[in-house]
Amino acid sequence: MEQSLKKTDRPPYGIIAVLMIGAFIAFLNNTLLNIALPSIMVELEIEAATVQWLTTGFMLVNGILIPATAFLIEKYSVRRLFLVAMGLFTIGTVVAGMAHDFPVLLTGRMLQASGSAIMMPLLMNVMLVSFPVEKRGAAMGVFGLILMAAPAIGPTLSGWIIEHYDWRMLFHFVTPIAVVIFLIGFFLLKDKKEKVNISLDFFSLILSSIGFGGILYGFSSAGSKGWDSPHVYITIPVGVICLVWFILRQSKLERPMLNFQVFKYPMFALSSSIAMVVNMAMFAGMLLVPIYVQTLRGISPLDAGLLMLPGALAMALMSPINGRLFDKVGGRILAVIGLVIMVVTTYLFSNLTLDLSYTHLMLLHAVRMFGMSMVMMPVSTNGLNQLPRRLYPHGTAMNNTLNQVSGAIGTALLVTIMSNRTETHATEMAKSLTAPPTEAAMAQLKAQAMLEGINDAFFVASIIAAVALVLAFFIKRSTPAEDPIQEKPKAQVNTKLAEN
Repeated sequence: MEQSLKKTDRPPYGIIAVLMIGAFIAFLNNTLLNIALPSIMVELEIEAATVQWLTTGFMLVNGILIPATAFLIEKYSVRRLFLVAMGLFTIGTVVAGMAHDFPVLLTGRMLQASGSAIMMPLLMNVMLVSFPVEKRGAAMGVFGLILMAAPAIGPTLSGWIIEHYDWRMLFHFVTPIAVVIFLIGFFLLKDKKEKVNISLDFFSLILSSIGFGGILYGFSSAGSKGWDSPHVYITIPVGVICLVWFILRQSKLERPMLNFQVFKYPMFALSSSIAMVVNMAMFAGMLLVPIYVQTLRGISPLDAGLLMLPGALAMALMSPINGRLFDKVGGRILAVIGLVIMVVTTYLFSNLTLDLSYTHLMLLHAVRMFGMSMVMMPVSTNGLNQLPRRLYPHGTAMNNTLNQVSGAIGTALLVTIMSNRTETHATEMAKSLTAPPTEAAMAQLKAQAMLEGINDAFFVASIIAAVALVLAFFIKRSTPAEDPIQEKPKAQVNTKLAEN
């Protein structure tokens, strides 16, 4: 459907700025929490399998709600959606900051997720309809710079706060900022939207929730409960069945909740495939590096955050540069070079030892993130560029949903490989001993077995990244496709965004 933002000589920078600030604080909140998980485990007396639901639950809510955002963007104004999203996120932040037991903390996280799920597709859609194709790469590059600044700041800031304050301070720190952003949006966003006569197909919403939710829950549970758990072998098939039913139902509806026709456009389908594969490989660094650094090397949370800071900064600073390069040379060259770097560095990570220097790890991680910066945004933008304008909300919703699903699959796969290979290596090492090991020797054996398990998981991640590299050679520069469907009358769909 034709969206409300008119492409003029001067895009609505005020509206985009407000949305970007809201998205930034949501991203910052996620990166703040990762390093705090061990502290939360200790204080609330919970296990790793339980605390991981602060991340998995967030991902689950996103996976359930994001498919509905295409409908919400078509139905409601940017102002209304932003205020609802920021309001939910703020309430969730307050609840989580007051939590003294795990259920309350998890409730706060899920409220945060319900707001975050709306924020990202909304911002992406506004960016797409505000800039012409030839300027979209540069605009997306600036967008990437702002969002990648959150991962750059988050781990280091979180490590410092955790070492000096209670983990709840992470939420107390975010709360006043979220309130200010909500008030800025309330007073500055003035866009209007004429009434659109569409309604949500609730049966599609149910199928989507069970489908995407079941798949996300199943794969997320596999990492902690094992593949032979009923939480896995029941929920994943049920999720797949409901998802297939959901897709078939969308093809028969006049106004589908999530339009799978986006996959008829080859560059969008290709970009989605590459993004999913890269997402799976990306989780190797996000999951395995912190485990290696903190668990095996005993590096403090603050130093662990500082180790990952140069990589996050490299990704943030390269984002606008890659955006301008994308406008000039297209996505294929950037993606191929970036994925070559990713494959090589991920493979090098599969040769970790217990005595690698801090500087070596920092540089290797920074180069890997530098390569990744050349892949995600250019590939995604190139795919979205081929869609006709009315499918922008569905394209952004589809991309965000697939990112959640591939993230869950990648997490489950790599955690399972690490766990299984750690157990296998420990058994083999124990058999090779000629005498009963001392307590210190057993601790060293377990550490070495975990190291080998992490290396094996990184090796699989390098193979996954190599698959994305092969796919990247088929990328072609996209131009907007002609829409075969006649546009609806302007009176029905035209919306006006007035900039302050």
